[in-house]
Amino acid sequence: MNDDEAKRRTHPKRPHGANPSAPARHEKPGLKARQAAARILAAVVDRRTPLDGMLDAENGNPVYRQLPEADRALVRAILNTALRHLPRIEAILDSLVGTPLPEGARALHHVLTVAAAQILYLDVPDHSAVDLAVEQAQIDPRNRRFASLVNAVLRRLAREKASHLTATHAVPAVPDWFHRRLVAVYGAEHAARIAEALLEPSAIDLTVKSDAEGWAARLSGRVLPTGSVRLPAGSGAIPALEGFEAGEWWVQDAAASIPAKLFSNLSGKRVADLCAAPGGKTAQLALAGAEVTALDQSGNRLKRLVGNLVRLGLSATAVEANMMDYRPAEPFDAVLLDAPCSSTGTIRRHPDVLWTKGPEDIEKLARLQERLLRHALTLVRPGGELVFSNCSLDPDEGEAVTARVLADNPGWRRVPVDPANWPGLEAAITPLGEFRTTPAMLPAAGGFAGGLDGFYAVHLRREA
Repeated sequence: MNDDEAKRRTHPKRPHGANPSAPARHEKPGLKARQAAARILAAVVDRRTPLDGMLDAENGNPVYRQLPEADRALVRAILNTALRHLPRIEAILDSLVGTPLPEGARALHHVLTVAAAQILYLDVPDHSAVDLAVEQAQIDPRNRRFASLVNAVLRRLAREKASHLTATHAVPAVPDWFHRRLVAVYGAEHAARIAEALLEPSAIDLTVKSDAEGWAARLSGRVLPTGSVRLPAGSGAIPALEGFEAGEWWVQDAAASIPAKLFSNLSGKRVADLCAAPGGKTAQLALAGAEVTALDQSGNRLKRLVGNLVRLGLSATAVEANMMDYRPAEPFDAVLLDAPCSSTGTIRRHPDVLWTKGPEDIEKLARLQERLLRHALTLVRPGGELVFSNCSLDPDEGEAVTARVLADNPGWRRVPVDPANWPGLEAAITPLGEFRTTPAMLPAAGGFAGGLDGFYAVHLRREA
């Protein structure tokens, strides 16, 4: 190797026009987290990709998986906040930008949204959110020419955020399509309360094996009308709490615990839990003394269910099968069908639902639920019972399905829920005796968060 070759290898060729005295551009701390947030937000909003899969620690978005855990936590906070408040964030940005962004500027829109979520709703220094958004624009060839716009818009937002937050209270907190459906079903006042409740993260509720009052005292919790124990904010990591290793309780939203409680005495009965994973309702049925068959078409989800039951000291027979193909040797005494749905009742925990689902999904899922319910009826012996439920807020996926199926099956009838047996949740019981919870129910009390998932449940019985 001669001297010239050595110099070329030691000193790589500089880009044309580079200033040899200019310092190398160092990446700003926190930049990768904001880039990941903008990229994942685009996948949710523009391509309707569910958020949970992208935030999976093992198989999620590669950019997210490469981040240290502290940055992953920041990405999750940004995304959940941005998606919860997206209609209002977009209204504020539209008022500040003035002229609509050009076609093809969606990447810039997501950069602005990520920064606005931090400025308006998160405990992040305003200057940090602004500087990192400007940096994102400058290093992206698509957005470089808008860097000064990003800087001006976000600095103004930081100065005026209080007035903008006040002004957007009139903007519905949910997308237009969903707001229209809420108003049509619940009326304007209740719809507004539901939409506002969806802005708050859900509390953590526990279903306990026994002694709810005792466990509430041990964990500084509150006993809910469902018998669940609600934990206070900041309770810490779930596996570290007293009673977890001993299997004394499991995490289950208060509303999700209702369907399994609608059955009559299950002791010694043969019960099928269809669409069973991850197994909270299976555990309730087993705890009630039933001989449970837990059915799910996902082998991986069934493994998780079995693992959960082992920790709880409970047992069930796990069957991996498509429910529509399932034909047991003999019918069951009782069947629980918690059917796949749009999940609009779980938006507090899954704020991406309103951006990955639409009216067409509700219609499609309602048709699926009807097929599943009709088949589930065939699995129940004469005189047996069935509970049909799902976590949608839309009657098209609940009340309407039940009405159509019962109209064609005169040998089945509703078993009305008695409001007297559910003090504190009387408003959740419909005139027909069905359950219909919403996140606007169960008010906050004693420093504990209010609300519960939106759920539908109906108790049916077959004639003997």
